Amino acid sequence: MRVSPIIVGAAVLLAASGDVASGGAVGGAAAHRRVIDAAAGRCGAGWTAARAGRQTLLVGNTGAAVAEVTLVDAATGAVHAEVEGLAPGTVRTLRVRLGAGAYRFRCAVEDAVDPVVGPVVRVAGPGRGGPAVVPVGEGDLYGPARSYRAYVTSGLETLVSRTERLRDAIHRRDRDAAKAAWLPAHLAYARLGAAYGAFGDLADAVDGLPRGLPGGVRDPGFTGFHRLERGLWHGEQMPALAPVADRLARDVQALRTGFRDERVDPADLPLRAHEILEDTLRFELTGAADQGSGTELRTAAAHLEGTREVVGVLRPVLRTRFPALAAVDAWMDRLTAQLSGRSSLAELSREARGRLNGTVGRLVELLASVATIARPRRTR
Repeated sequence: MRVSPIIVGAAVLLAASGDVASGGAVGGAAAHRRVIDAAAGRCGAGWTAARAGRQTLLVGNTGAAVAEVTLVDAATGAVHAEVEGLAPGTVRTLRVRLGAGAYRFRCAVEDAVDPVVGPVVRVAGPGRGGPAVVPVGEGDLYGPARSYRAYVTSGLETLVSRTERLRDAIHRRDRDAAKAAWLPAHLAYARLGAAYGAFGDLADAVDGLPRGLPGGVRDPGFTGFHRLERGLWHGEQMPALAPVADRLARDVQALRTGFRDERVDPADLPLRAHEILEDTLRFELTGAADQGSGTELRTAAAHLEGTREVVGVLRPVLRTRFPALAAVDAWMDRLTAQLSGRSSLAELSREARGRLNGTVGRLVELLASVATIARPRRTR
């Protein structure tokens, strides 16, 4: 079961939490509360009235299939709370704050064509309600996906030409020229972060690291940009690098060719918004990705460009749903300033490195909300 809170600043926007109990039984004081049903034919049964303010509701699945349950505003469909993957025979505690108004549960049962909605329940009283999000449909993401596809298509053309320049310099056995060509080519790839899922095994072939390979840096499976980086900056003979450069050029051309037939899954874009910088924090900002060039911060800046593009194409969807969008923009600007003019982690003081990690960490935290806010939901 997956519970996906949406974080907007420090506020929990869609929060569902608690302990799972089998057979619909819940221990302690909660055992005496009535369980609200999530089964398709009984969606919302058991919830009849509530006072405004903080609620602790028990949602159980008495059906035979896994269900996704959302508590929505009856008039607007805005989602106040949700539980994903509620298995048959389980109960989940759902905590939410509701203001006066009309609400209902919506239950999307696995393999069913359409979700079903429960009866409208009116909440009365002076208590303050929590924030809610109008759900995103898959159709809302088609436009962003088309825009991002155009961005990647253009970026792949740049990647191919720059990789060919790198290959040619290696074939000329000009190490200085190859080093100069390596970074622009690698950055062209780094800017395409949200498309990695569409690249399949070629992603590792083009930009894989030696970690996890049986032979480490000497493993035949270590190929691509980082293999060339290691060879160029560690004095490997240029003729030995020529086959590596040839394979990289072929793999990059295969990326371009294969992408023409690939569909950018609209549902993937919201996930990539934070995953790109999450990987930056894990690999570039720890130095784990560096194979000798000392360009971790330049790569991080390219990843930030890719993140900006994803946020940019999603902006029409996020503008009315994500109050922290302005904060995301401000933190991205802060990160741009921290990375500007820098190449290697070694250039940073301990304090500067801590500030940089803090900025990226905060951005990852804010952008994690995009994955939940802009995740397409079945509403009818």
